[in-house]
Amino acid sequence: MTVPWPLRLLYVQVLLGMVLGMTLGHFWPQTGAMLKPVSDAFIGLVRMMIAPIVFCTIVAGITSLASGATIGRTIFKALGLFYSLTALALLLGLATAFVLRPGAGLQIDVHHLDTSILSPYVRRSQPHGLVEFALGVIPETMLGAFEKGEVLPVLLLSLLFGFALNANPRAGRPVRAFIEGISQVLFRILAMIMRLAPIGAFGAMAFTVGRFGIRSVGSLGMLMASLYVACGLFVVLVLAPLARLHGFALWRLLRYLREELVIVLATSSTEPVLPRLIGKLEALGCDKGIVGLVLPAGYSFNLDGTAIYLTLASMFIAQACDVPLSASQIATMLAVMLLTSKGAAGVSGSGLVALVATLLVMPDLPVAGVALLVGIDRFMSEARALTSVISNACAVIFVSMWEGACDRPRLTMMLRAAADAAPKAPD
Repeated sequence: MTVPWPLRLLYVQVLLGMVLGMTLGHFWPQTGAMLKPVSDAFIGLVRMMIAPIVFCTIVAGITSLASGATIGRTIFKALGLFYSLTALALLLGLATAFVLRPGAGLQIDVHHLDTSILSPYVRRSQPHGLVEFALGVIPETMLGAFEKGEVLPVLLLSLLFGFALNANPRAGRPVRAFIEGISQVLFRILAMIMRLAPIGAFGAMAFTVGRFGIRSVGSLGMLMASLYVACGLFVVLVLAPLARLHGFALWRLLRYLREELVIVLATSSTEPVLPRLIGKLEALGCDKGIVGLVLPAGYSFNLDGTAIYLTLASMFIAQACDVPLSASQIATMLAVMLLTSKGAAGVSGSGLVALVATLLVMPDLPVAGVALLVGIDRFMSEARALTSVISNACAVIFVSMWEGACDRPRLTMMLRAAADAAPKAPD
């Protein structure tokens, strides 16, 4: 029996898995709530591949850039862009909270909230200073950088490894060839794992609907709507004009990345698409070295969806618990969020961790108020993840253009083909 070609497209399969998962979770909620391990297993398989793929990609990118000055300039420009976008995201979230006032009128007494459910997030979000954060980037051993799958230690090790190869080109030639060969094998393994994406989407949606249900979000629906509005405004008012300024249409880029965006929507995580984004952005004409440096760094330093969530959620707690905030208190809160939004993994639950970390150093707002958000956080993580992925993809293209390392004709051709051509049946 021949499978119809639309069903052979990955994003169609993922969408079908989401629909089936929501159906199962709605009609058989107990069964759906038990399927979280299915989603966790898929994300775990992809996460297993991230550290070695990032290492190989960055090392290959550094050796292709060769010049240490080019590498430093690229990192400096990327970090400047990341912090600028984060600041805009924080301000947009704050403006949305002031206009829509999602928590107004709830008049919640924080003393009546069940804070026991916050203990896992409090343990993971103990505040750290700049020194502790910097030391945390250094792994205990070289292999230790790969143990937890965190991007920043792998990024540091990759930079050192790449610089060492550039310092000794003749001896490093066989090592570079070996790393490139390993990279091809890793991407092939990833392609095999991604065939399981529809199953992962099925398990994620079945768990979400089965565990929480649509009715559980009733009184907090305004906050959810506010977050989606703010994220949409960030894409339309910030990213789209920047993309147009750089000579391409954002909607065409979204069309080009549709499979990755559907996977993010289904899993509420940016991690499963990191390796695929590397390949997609290189295919657009962005320099391999720029992609290898900017995209992994963006996963830790450019989480704009989380930034929007932090201001919205904090103002929601202030409004719901009738806690007035002065202009100086809000300014301090924004400064703290500029730091706490960095380094949070792009996975479901990371937004709550960053929010708790913020409130622990902000005595003006009650940490207990976070208990209001635990039940609906899963429904908001999709917006955070999607916004961050779109922003990071744009950032890679922007920095590539600034460095003169983007094949603009190829970028235009690929985006136009993705937007204008109807999907074709795979070979």
